[in-house]
Amino acid sequence: MTTDTAPDPETPYSWLRLGASLLLGSIGGVGMWSVVVVLPTVQAEFMADRGGASLSYTATMIGFGVGGVLVGRLTDRFGVLLPMLAASTTLGLGYVAAGFAPSLWMFAIAHGALIGLGAAACFGPLMADISHWFGRRRGIAVALVASGNYVAGTIWPGIVQHFVATEGWRATHVGIGLFCLLAMPPLALVLRRKRPVLPVAAAGTPQPIGRSGDLRLSHGALQALLMVAGVACCVAMSMPQVHIVAYCGDLGYGVARGATMLSLMLGFGIVSRIGSGFIADRIGGLSTVLLGSALQGIALALYLVSDGLTAIYVVSILFGLAQGGIIPSYAIVIREYFPPGEAGTRLGTVIMATVIGMALGGWMSGAIFDHSGSYRLAFLNGVAWNVLNVVIAVWLLMRARRDGARPSAAVPA
Repeated sequence: MTTDTAPDPETPYSWLRLGASLLLGSIGGVGMWSVVVVLPTVQAEFMADRGGASLSYTATMIGFGVGGVLVGRLTDRFGVLLPMLAASTTLGLGYVAAGFAPSLWMFAIAHGALIGLGAAACFGPLMADISHWFGRRRGIAVALVASGNYVAGTIWPGIVQHFVATEGWRATHVGIGLFCLLAMPPLALVLRRKRPVLPVAAAGTPQPIGRSGDLRLSHGALQALLMVAGVACCVAMSMPQVHIVAYCGDLGYGVARGATMLSLMLGFGIVSRIGSGFIADRIGGLSTVLLGSALQGIALALYLVSDGLTAIYVVSILFGLAQGGIIPSYAIVIREYFPPGEAGTRLGTVIMATVIGMALGGWMSGAIFDHSGSYRLAFLNGVAWNVLNVVIAVWLLMRARRDGARPSAAVPA
């Protein structure tokens, strides 16, 4: 394998770019969380049932999944500036359109076609972009940008709920749209520089840019395996994230306790994402995926033997610490084993798979509960899917070590 002597692309501007990306992710991430907050109010406004009202969330997830691939491809081709400017526009127009929606269907369309697409641009593409600007600290850089989504989940629900209560949900949506239109473009302009050009070795030979050959797998085969792993890990991840509130209600602790546990889960997920970045810089992306997935499986299993209030709080914190770093670690794997020019598209495709896993797992856990009358089998189902993710990660890691592949810290750019 050719030795990589490329200099680390990290500069003071890299950190400025990281800060702008984190802020963009924290603002644009509102698209993933606001619909959950306004769901009861919108349901009452349009006199719909809970399933019909939930359609807007489903539409948002579809837009987020498809948008990640489309915007990732645009980022690979044109850079991240234009996609970020477009994201501010789609979020702004989407929220204004949702605020004036005359029907539940129009409300859902605004979320799927505009808001979900804009939120997608503020997640995977930003992670892929920042990976080009760091070498030794690539893992922590990607993790910090990925944390923007969880920061949004921590701060936006309270803000949205406050304005829904005081100004109404329609005015709140219009206000969010105007805020995105005004706040995001100046931050996007910080990202106007094109990504660093790959250096050339002293002998004139281009540096290695994609290393899936180290695994003796085609790019397509590796992509497919990462997508299956993404579906599996997020089917498992969705069980507590989607159903912890209902689970606490069933145990008699009340939905408010469950909502608090969900907030703790997301808050400690931020800690997990940042910590996973430090770990990935030292042991590589595949090992970090395996570590996070194994800990997630242990936390899921602990739910099976924990039904006391304090115990569930503790397990929820452990679950947040385990699962938060898995998705950013996929971004590191992609930068380790695929050409840099394909990072946005490849990562967007994997993130789409994780969204499918979240949607599938959320539905599957509910269906299992309806059939069995208990969440015990749903937790076991999550553990089983988590085992599949662990198996894939172990298999890839064994191939990487057998073939002498080194972690990303050895290949800066």
